[in-house]
Amino acid sequence: MATFGEKPEAATEQMDVTCGLENLPVCVWPPGAKPANFQYSPDHVAGPGADTDPTQITFPGCLCIRTPCLPGTCACLLHARNYDDRLCLQDLGPEAKYAQPVFECSALCPCNPDCPNRVVQRGLQARLQVFQTDRKGWGLRALEGIPKGRFVCEYAGEVLGPREARRRMRAQTAQDANYLLAVREHVWNGRVLETFVDPTHIGNVGRFLNHSCQPNLLMVPVRVHSMVPRLALFAARDILPGEELSYDYSGRFLNPAGPEAQEGLEDNDEGTLRKPCHCGAEACTGFLPYEGEAGHS
Repeated sequence: MATFGEKPEAATEQMDVTCGLENLPVCVWPPGAKPANFQYSPDHVAGPGADTDPTQITFPGCLCIRTPCLPGTCACLLHARNYDDRLCLQDLGPEAKYAQPVFECSALCPCNPDCPNRVVQRGLQARLQVFQTDRKGWGLRALEGIPKGRFVCEYAGEVLGPREARRRMRAQTAQDANYLLAVREHVWNGRVLETFVDPTHIGNVGRFLNHSCQPNLLMVPVRVHSMVPRLALFAARDILPGEELSYDYSGRFLNPAGPEAQEGLEDNDEGTLRKPCHCGAEACTGFLPYEGEAGHS
């Protein structure tokens, strides 16, 4: 990890918010502007109350030594390939009905580092830029075209326990930016897996992504080394150079709206002040989602 903004930069030097910790630098626009200091980490870190250290390797590896990782023979691919020949996410779109969780080959797998089932763990592959928006504070945009299904970045930060997540949520004021994300995965027999991630103080470029009611990114839980999912963001459609990157904070985009998600569309009975949404989409709901809506998949 490294602290972004800790040392002053020369006026002619491009500022890299990743502090050199990613494959590619992520510069800031306009020159001379600087986001608030935070500790940069390309991966999750264990925060207060976390049951599992996300950096620990807990998944057993596959046994694909002489054969490629394919469905039916690779333990990491139980049903179908996760990515196509262009390393784009399979089955992405309205026809997919919902965002399915993905399991990638891990550090314990003997397969080649170029295995096509290793995508998110390779890190940033597209040039991105942090920039100042007109009404939404800082944002993140693409500096090159990104095809539909291509991995863009993760949403990484402190992994919190539920009690600490609620404490931080209650401590926020109407003026505070809300980075805390709750991801709820509905698995089997009504069981729900919850992951709370807060990149406010420790995080990666994903912390600069703004909400949109019609986003161009889809968040998918991707598991690599442990049951703590990496919150990977993939292009939901072809993205043009210079286009702002966004995702739906509520998690309803390309996911079925269950009872909990539907309740989030109604007024909050606790009287929480709803922040206005400035995404500019034709289907804009007018307000940002709040924690009760966030992260259904």
